[in-house]
Amino acid sequence: MQPEILALIAVIPFIIVLTLMVGMRWPATRAMPIAWAACAVLGAAVWKMPLGFLAAATLSGFGNAINVLIIVFGAILILYTMQSSGAMETISCGFLGISRDRRIQTIIIAFLFGAFIEGSAGFGTPAAIAAPLLLGLGFPALAAVCVCLIFNSVPVTFGAVGTPIWFGFMTLKTPVEKALATANSNPGFSSFDGFLKHVGQWSAVIHTIIAFGLLLFALCFLTRFFGANKRWTEGLGAWKFAVFSTVAFTTPYLLTAYFFGVEFPSLLGGLVGLGIVVPAAKKGFFQPRTVWDFPERSAWEKDWTGIIEVDATSHKQRMSPFLAWLPYVLIAALLVLTRINALPFKGWVNAWSITFPRILGYETINFAMKPLYLPGVMPFMLVAMLTIFLHRIPREQVAKAWCESFKRMKSPSIAMLFAVALVEIMKQSGNNVVGYSSMPLSMAEAIADIAGRTWPLFAAYVGALGSFIAGSCTVSNLMFADFQYGLASAIGTSHEIILALQAVGGAMGNMTCVHNVVAASATVGLIGMEGLIIRRTMIPMFLYGLCAGIIGLLFCYVFFPGVF
Repeated sequence: MQPEILALIAVIPFIIVLTLMVGMRWPATRAMPIAWAACAVLGAAVWKMPLGFLAAATLSGFGNAINVLIIVFGAILILYTMQSSGAMETISCGFLGISRDRRIQTIIIAFLFGAFIEGSAGFGTPAAIAAPLLLGLGFPALAAVCVCLIFNSVPVTFGAVGTPIWFGFMTLKTPVEKALATANSNPGFSSFDGFLKHVGQWSAVIHTIIAFGLLLFALCFLTRFFGANKRWTEGLGAWKFAVFSTVAFTTPYLLTAYFFGVEFPSLLGGLVGLGIVVPAAKKGFFQPRTVWDFPERSAWEKDWTGIIEVDATSHKQRMSPFLAWLPYVLIAALLVLTRINALPFKGWVNAWSITFPRILGYETINFAMKPLYLPGVMPFMLVAMLTIFLHRIPREQVAKAWCESFKRMKSPSIAMLFAVALVEIMKQSGNNVVGYSSMPLSMAEAIADIAGRTWPLFAAYVGALGSFIAGSCTVSNLMFADFQYGLASAIGTSHEIILALQAVGGAMGNMTCVHNVVAASATVGLIGMEGLIIRRTMIPMFLYGLCAGIIGLLFCYVFFPGVF
């Protein structure tokens, strides 16, 4: 069969997902199982994969999905536990005293605090947490959701302790190790972990360059669509604070990516950034000349508000700020302690491993889990249980928090299980008796002939498409890792930079990701506004991708043409 025909067949599962989710507005819980079934049929009919092999690949995919779902559950559990104790209300109350300027509040809460939450939890949690905080401060619900989604981009590549990279690119271990074994020169790393660290470094550099423009754009977006004067220029009134905040975040963000790896850039960037920017804001450093605010509530447009009415002055301090923030402090501390190689704790949490080699007897299909190393268990669930005692939460409130967390897992579980199973089938399709390339590689070979060496300009948009379809940067990387790697090989350009563009694209796709939009809208009471939100956030997403593409072209062919 001709490579072009194979590529067209391989893309069918993605066309199904686009048609069902975008065209027919089906939820991922219905679309992903159908796409998985289509992928399995294609694997059997075209790639001649045995039914047992397909079943084994599906089981392996389910197992890998469970690893991620445990992280998602832990993140949701922390949120509901802190809501039930009053800690989140206390944190909201504390934000009220920092600055009255809405642009300053946006940067601190939506960008810096959101980045910290993304680094520790990920999976759409930042917008779902930060948007209600802004609503409580007096923001229109639509404004709160839009700015939180726009800012939920730069930190996403390193969200949930680096899950989009260390888990999202796990399918590349075999080709990277083969390349290392046959390399004629030193690529700058000696292991797959070293390769992932390099990808993370390039991703951090690309995000950092774009971040300076993103913060200014978001402020201008806020004043243009939600200001009394409808002017873009009013957002530039806070440019000094925006640049200062960007430097405060990106400096530890970059340093962490270079010296520690992919697990901590967003977490430490957000935490250190907050530690620098919040005291500076309280002391009036880099403040705009005039305080900018929304118009009077009576002048708000109808679609700005939802069904939740919030009095911005109603927040009460339910406990001391230190006690309210203590769970997040513990999360950050435990994550750092258990991820540093020089300390013994990493070895302890890695000691227990559950493995299933040769699933259903197939040599190439395996599954492994290290329960204690999963952030969902250590530290999320552990800290959630400690918080019960630290905050003295009543038993009935604890039960409610756990029940709500389990209820929230139904839809993500169905979508994630079948999305990862689909990816595993596509990855394993290269093991066939007819000698065909795997599905992702087939697509890569065909597109390489069309895009050629201009591909870095478009690579990020593929990542964004994956996030939009699957609702996750991690799943986007899983779906397209082999595709992007194969395409880089086909056109003879840097694998590291192309995969970094994929990771950046998967992150920027969170701005328009259906799952994130729905979750964030629900937290502020917006009903039926998802289409409007996506149309608003589509503009910054496309600009982000264009900037990433231009940077990618320059990196690949001008500044760093010899990178592996």
